[in-house]
Amino acid sequence: MAGLASGIPLAEPRTGLPTAETSIPLAESGGGASPDVALLYDINDLSKAAPPWFDRIMGFVGEYGIMFGLVAVGLLSWWAMRRRGTAEDSITGVAALAWAPLAAALAIVVNIPIRGFVERPRPFVDHKDLEVLVLGKTDYSFVSDHSTMAMAIAVGIFLAHRSLGYAALALALAEGFLRVYMGVHYPTDVIGGFALGTAITLLLAPLAMALLTPLVRAIAASRAGWLVRSPHLDRNGGRAEPLGIPEPRAEGTGEKDLAA
Repeated sequence: MAGLASGIPLAEPRTGLPTAETSIPLAESGGGASPDVALLYDINDLSKAAPPWFDRIMGFVGEYGIMFGLVAVGLLSWWAMRRRGTAEDSITGVAALAWAPLAAALAIVVNIPIRGFVERPRPFVDHKDLEVLVLGKTDYSFVSDHSTMAMAIAVGIFLAHRSLGYAALALALAEGFLRVYMGVHYPTDVIGGFALGTAITLLLAPLAMALLTPLVRAIAASRAGWLVRSPHLDRNGGRAEPLGIPEPRAEGTGEKDLAA
């Protein structure tokens, strides 16, 4: 397939079918290809059948586009939370949303020793007949950084804003699919990334909220309060109907800060 635009290095187009010298047999499991490798080929074969222009687009989307999309969904969530519900709704929601990129960064740090311990080569190293849409991947394969970041951000957005959180989760799932489609990860690399991103975001959310909520509350009371709450909404009075934003915690009730 042709290379990606915007300076992303791509694999050269194949000149023919793989030969015995260039093709490494599939991993064997009980006399046949392992489910992981079989699914890798099933998904990657879609890129072989697609036209070159389509693979250029998919390569860019899988490498950069979905991450930009998640940022856009996060900004939409922030804008919505500033303009709906009570002031406490906005504080809780913005604190949860702030945790999303922090959780993604922490998950990537946690993945560094995991990759070094597992030392799994990229799939195209052992399977030369794969269609690889993006070149230059020299690090280890398990777990997928892109899948980890995408799912951590998506789960964080979901904790803050349910409605837009579903859109973020759909983008994260699409990111995982594209990493296999592009020939740069096994399906289990993606599943591992989803699990890692979800675990970091959910397990550390209570601690993160305990630290971030007072900070966001202090910002809301300062001149930068517009970052947390729309001045226009409170100036006009009234309460707009919340859209998937957690209800404010009542004193002494022990209700959780995050959406259930």
